Amino acid sequence: MEAYLDNSATTAVYEQTADLIRHLMLTDYGNPSAMHRKGVEAEQYIREAKETLAKILKVQEREIYFTSGGTESDNWALVGTALANRRTGNHIITTVIEHPAVSAPVQFLEEEGFSVTRLSVDRQGLIDLQELRKAIRPDTILVSVMYVNNEIGAVEPIDEIAKIIKETNPKTYFHVDAIQAFGKYRIYPKRQGIDLLSVSGHKIHGPKGSGFLYIDDNVKIRPMILGGGQQNGMRSGTDNVPGAAGLAKSAAIVYDHLDESVEQMRTCKRRLIEGLQALDRVVIHGMETEQGAPQIVNASFLGVRSEVLLHTLEDRGIYVSAGSACSSHKRAQSPTLTAIHASKAELESAVRFSFCELTTLEEIDYTLEVLSEVLPMLRRFTRR
Repeated sequence: MEAYLDNSATTAVYEQTADLIRHLMLTDYGNPSAMHRKGVEAEQYIREAKETLAKILKVQEREIYFTSGGTESDNWALVGTALANRRTGNHIITTVIEHPAVSAPVQFLEEEGFSVTRLSVDRQGLIDLQELRKAIRPDTILVSVMYVNNEIGAVEPIDEIAKIIKETNPKTYFHVDAIQAFGKYRIYPKRQGIDLLSVSGHKIHGPKGSGFLYIDDNVKIRPMILGGGQQNGMRSGTDNVPGAAGLAKSAAIVYDHLDESVEQMRTCKRRLIEGLQALDRVVIHGMETEQGAPQIVNASFLGVRSEVLLHTLEDRGIYVSAGSACSSHKRAQSPTLTAIHASKAELESAVRFSFCELTTLEEIDYTLEVLSEVLPMLRRFTRR
């Protein structure tokens, strides 16, 4: 049996989306910037994709900008906004548990002379709202907080964060990395006070290399990719029609049956956590089962290194993660687990399981069966 439990790394593309992408690559393959019929047909796919996503978020179509994925969306939101507003202020607020797609550009901006405040988190991975309130200054131009943590599934109180930001300094922009949240939660940026929102296609059964950044009309931001002036001069480069259309197609499918999908993921999560709690020397990280994200479980299997367990499970057709999948195979100490004060033994033995709507209880039961079989063996081997 095969059990794919690494859906926060990537998901299988929907068949309907794959069919559309194939059609766009082989039949309607025109360049949207071309003035002939093939170009006009391709441009229509881009327009329809923006309409679909704008409808899901309840925003304007002109506020949707297609990118190459979540990393570009995050980088653009941070660097583009910071550089465009440097005369207004020099201070940025983020958290200690952000994905590298946020933490790396923040570090770059810090090296360029921006002042940065990194908010701490508690054992569940949640920020302290009072710490946030105290951190906001007259020169704070941007706050960036992820919606769902990619490692432990902590869900930050986005609505409350936005309210505090707007009450304390209305001129401060709020960026949300929603890469693990889009497709699991209904997100309405206008209603929730979100100025910039990053999304990735391949986390929601869309194609890799696709994403978008929502930018509220009132946000002052610089383009980061210059050239032919595509997307109103905000993001140059030949439009990735298969990527944009494929992302929108998958998003439409996801949100058409969101409640059922989320319940399926949460059912799998409950079953897995219940089984893990029955095993010896297993520590589960993050929020309570019902409060955390529906698709992520992070657990430490004390006495077994995470890489060893990962490959042992792989040999039996079970696929999990030993950390963020966006690190080019580099294994480093998890900033998130460190921030929630996980012990050294917990850090060395942490594994992430992540689900999608296609995950079955049979996969979960099979995984628990294999874990109960291999853990005693691996621990005996380690002691030797």
